[in-house]
Amino acid sequence: MENTNDVPSRDSLPVRPPAGRIVLVAGATRGAGRALAVELGRAGATVYVTGRTTRERVSEVGRASETIEETGELVTAAGGVGIAVPTDHLDQEQVRALFGRIEEEQGRLDVLVNDLWGGERLTAESIFGKKSWETPLADGLRMLELGVRSHVITAALGLPLLVRSAAPLLVEVTDGTALTNRRYRENLYYDLAKNAPIRMAFGLGEELAEHGGAAVCVTPGFLRSEQMLTHFGVAEENWRDVIMVEPTFAIAESPQYLARGVAALAADPRRAERWNRKSTSSAELARVYGVTDVDGSRPDAWAYFEAMGERGDSVSAEDYR
Repeated sequence: MENTNDVPSRDSLPVRPPAGRIVLVAGATRGAGRALAVELGRAGATVYVTGRTTRERVSEVGRASETIEETGELVTAAGGVGIAVPTDHLDQEQVRALFGRIEEEQGRLDVLVNDLWGGERLTAESIFGKKSWETPLADGLRMLELGVRSHVITAALGLPLLVRSAAPLLVEVTDGTALTNRRYRENLYYDLAKNAPIRMAFGLGEELAEHGGAAVCVTPGFLRSEQMLTHFGVAEENWRDVIMVEPTFAIAESPQYLARGVAALAADPRRAERWNRKSTSSAELARVYGVTDVDGSRPDAWAYFEAMGERGDSVSAEDYR
């Protein structure tokens, strides 16, 4: 699989429409990854979804309420073909086996979404509010494994298959754009983990350009994930109740918001010209492609927080929806 000498030229490969594409969403158990898988499935793709939490085993994240098998079923219910493959992306042999399976079953991969993470527990317990030398070294290094090493392993082992596509697309998912992450992200390990995918898209986009492809890094804003809703003790139906205790939650967005933007990007025949090597946000994708969040709004959390930093509490979230 890693030998690319027999990869056919782009001229001999047809450009594939959104329906019929072969997609891998790595890190699709919940949150943005799950939503991305479902939306790409809704466009008619065959979507392989990976994660560590299954109906038999719970990962270190500690949430049994979402499983990778359920994500696969949601993809199929949306109109695609969902294929769940439990995978630990820090285990190179598991990742090799994953791409070997995709190659055997499909012969190619058109879109690779790298949404691996799972470090929320560490941010809450060991990272935020602490200097780098106060952070337990084991926790800091684990964050780099989850947010950087897993991405590198997946890209290294997946790109030889991805470049067989007529127009390969790599989507790196992180927290923040190159612009918003120009400031220090509160802790050295978190800063490194969330800036690395931006640099990966920048560098790998250079390599994919030779194959007519693109790499782009995307970020949600204030994500209203399952885990965040649980943290505040609410559900999607009554999420606005949180605003009384956490006013900034008024800018929160659903995971579908980013997913709709990425699905539109994936369907864009000019995506390489527009996005290769760049980082972008759910809000920018919404503006470019005309998509909205599930409530019809277009929240721009990063612009909102930037304004908050400049003008303080006088900023209204409603002005940024």
